[in-house]
Amino acid sequence: MKTILLAETSPTRRRALAALFEQRGYGVIAPPSRGEAIVFLRAARGRALTLDAIVVGWPEHNDTLTEDLFGLLHGEAFEHLPVLLLADVGNDAAVNWRMTRPRTSLLLWSDYSESADALEQMLRPQEQVRAPEVAGGSLRILMVDDSATVRAAFTRLMHKHNYQVETAVSVAQGLKKALSAPFDIAIVDYFMPEANGTELISALKRDPQTQHILAAMITGTYSDVVITESLACGAVECLFKSEAKELFLARLASLARTVRDRQAIDSERRRLEGILSSVGDGVYGVDGEGTIQFINPAAVDLLGYADAEELIGRNAADVVHPAQDDGTPQSRTTSFLSQCYTNGSQIPSWQTTFWTATRHALPVECTVYPLRIDGERTGSVVAFRDVSAQRQLEEQLRWQAEHDGLTKLHNRAWFEAQLDQEIARLRRGNAASLLLFVDLDRFKYINDTAGHNAGDHLLVEVSRRLKSRLRGSDHLARMGGDEYAIILRNVQSDDVEALADGFRKALTAAPFSYGGKSYRITISIGATRLDRYTLSPGEAMAQADIACHLSKSGGRNQVHIYKESDGKRESMEADLGWSARLEEALRGDRFELCYQPIIPLRGIERDPLADDGEAIWQRQIDRNPDEPALFEVLLRLRGTQGDLISPNVFLPTAERFGMMADIDRWVIEHALRALRDARESPRPVQLTLNLSAQSLASENLVEFITDRVVKYDIDPAMLIFEITESRAIEDIVGVQALLHKLRELGCKIAVDDFGTGFSTFAYLRQLEADYLKIDGSIIQGLPDDALDRTVVAALTSIAEIAGKRTIAEWVEDPKMLVALYECGVDYAQGYAVSHPRLQLLPKSLRPRADDTDAETGLQRNGTEG
Repeated sequence: MKTILLAETSPTRRRALAALFEQRGYGVIAPPSRGEAIVFLRAARGRALTLDAIVVGWPEHNDTLTEDLFGLLHGEAFEHLPVLLLADVGNDAAVNWRMTRPRTSLLLWSDYSESADALEQMLRPQEQVRAPEVAGGSLRILMVDDSATVRAAFTRLMHKHNYQVETAVSVAQGLKKALSAPFDIAIVDYFMPEANGTELISALKRDPQTQHILAAMITGTYSDVVITESLACGAVECLFKSEAKELFLARLASLARTVRDRQAIDSERRRLEGILSSVGDGVYGVDGEGTIQFINPAAVDLLGYADAEELIGRNAADVVHPAQDDGTPQSRTTSFLSQCYTNGSQIPSWQTTFWTATRHALPVECTVYPLRIDGERTGSVVAFRDVSAQRQLEEQLRWQAEHDGLTKLHNRAWFEAQLDQEIARLRRGNAASLLLFVDLDRFKYINDTAGHNAGDHLLVEVSRRLKSRLRGSDHLARMGGDEYAIILRNVQSDDVEALADGFRKALTAAPFSYGGKSYRITISIGATRLDRYTLSPGEAMAQADIACHLSKSGGRNQVHIYKESDGKRESMEADLGWSARLEEALRGDRFELCYQPIIPLRGIERDPLADDGEAIWQRQIDRNPDEPALFEVLLRLRGTQGDLISPNVFLPTAERFGMMADIDRWVIEHALRALRDARESPRPVQLTLNLSAQSLASENLVEFITDRVVKYDIDPAMLIFEITESRAIEDIVGVQALLHKLRELGCKIAVDDFGTGFSTFAYLRQLEADYLKIDGSIIQGLPDDALDRTVVAALTSIAEIAGKRTIAEWVEDPKMLVALYECGVDYAQGYAVSHPRLQLLPKSLRPRADDTDAETGLQRNGTEG
């Protein structure tokens, strides 16, 4: 088992990393402080180390212990060990340190889950690549740097590896030397007194005599600006004076290989007069007149000839491309390829038709390159490949793009295009057509009881029956699921209902048989008339959809023809509009988080309760110094006019459209970011966040929360995830497993609406909750109603026996606070305590540098206390 030292001071990040590496089978030594990590390393120095690698988090602040730790890692005793650095975004110091130490990798905390993979990559046995005895060979390097020390050091290093090096001290001297003698590579210092190195590189690239020189910039500063400017002026590499000499030599060797490769290519092209035949694609070369000079075996085979001699010496326009794609003969003067040969044009990836020896059409993709030797154009080289299979695949993909794979009917995209064309046609005359939406009534029942195969066979059978009713001019498509759409062209107004009902009768006349059983088919049809007055395809589809909806809600197995009085459309459009707004809000961060304080009630009996909620909240915080500042996270939508929209306006639509899981993740992401920003508060801050039913059903919710806890370095004990009683009991097994994982992570759990149903008590032991939130409707009679007092006291007694704390919601009268405390309630929230605020930390809990007033006074939405 491999052993690693984990040096990270954040408990949250240390636990997450340790768990990740232990799951991969590593032994993990994780001292809680940098000082203990240094003690361990110093004790291990001088004897055989059992460590295989070191994982260390880059600190936010530098201190003596940090310098000692990173000094040890850079020393001889440990420089052979792989080091994996983890740092937050934008940490240039970590980047620079990583570049100065061999066997070091850098990973962002946001990608911490890839740590084990990164370390395994570093621990893989590395092949020992022996440098060639003559690394530099005959390559000539021009080193331009105003520092004599730098020039001397790098010249010695390059001479040692057999590079021929000349030096210059300035841009002017460097350019003069480059023009007076041949060089292969120029290594130029960025910062020089008279002019920056970028000017020399630009000059080298402009001059035909020196533009072949590969230029590399060398600098002592790792800066995005320097690197970007260097590459923009023509440098192919950036070297760093502070990097390890092995890395410098490796980069230089890469440049040397590029030079040699280019020299080899030039030599080969000169010797063979262009590209020779050695690949599976066909290649032939022609002179300026189009006469074939050479042809490779692959081209001979593709064109169906027995030998290359049958083609060499003949004009390509006569034997390779004598005709157009449709077989129409063409002369040399009208042949596009012949014109390319004459003009020396370069044509990439052009699709055309070549003709075989038997005059069979061969679809090809060809590329034409002008052939130049010593700067003189001597002809062209044509590379081509058979694309018959590609053409067939394109046809297949085109079919798939327009058809449904199961029923072989056209799909929604194709149908919408046809509907668009049909409405455009109807606007030019007085004809009318009919649009039908067809929905199977019992598809889910058959799918669930007889199986998915039965459902697939039913869809195929329905498609067959619908097609049997069509005329040649009509259009049919499967829109998705068990929904179909039909355009019946050129119908009479008095035929509309009869035509639509004819389809219903054709589908329902005979039962559907599968697996020895028969099932009755019923369908609901919505229809709308299309004519010159139809506003748009979208309008027509909305009308047909509304009609189909009314058909189903009216009893199913019937036809409904859309009328202007059908009132469902407006509400459906409102839902669609809200759906689009919510999607835009997710993309554009148009949601806002609000925070409502939750106070501990211990000591409230001594409170005069004569002040407003903010003063009560502050006094209770002061009376309970060991309690964190607790807030519930509430969601608002920022309207187009800057107003805040309550969640009861838009969350029902979000639930209907399956958007709650995405919204919950947005809330978690931004709430944890706010919690990270509140780490400097003199009082620890704890947040409660609501989880929707859709999030509870998400398989990777815990993984998402874990990633964000590590990313923002949050103590998971400061997070309370809140679920409602009804949602928890709907899937008690699944919710129980999810809550267990969250508690294993270190988070707390709260159950909302406690006491509103008897089911709560039956499942109380199974739900791993830390807090029970007493529903606000139960406490509204306090402090005067004796029955309400008895109920609340009973609930808190049950919670206490179960080892759980209680929170009372919707506390609007300060007088309720003492009564709740007397009933045994632990915490309270509501307008009596504080309105929701846009700023997490009130002035009393902010660091002294922050004097901004808290924003309060938000409108109640019916979902918070």
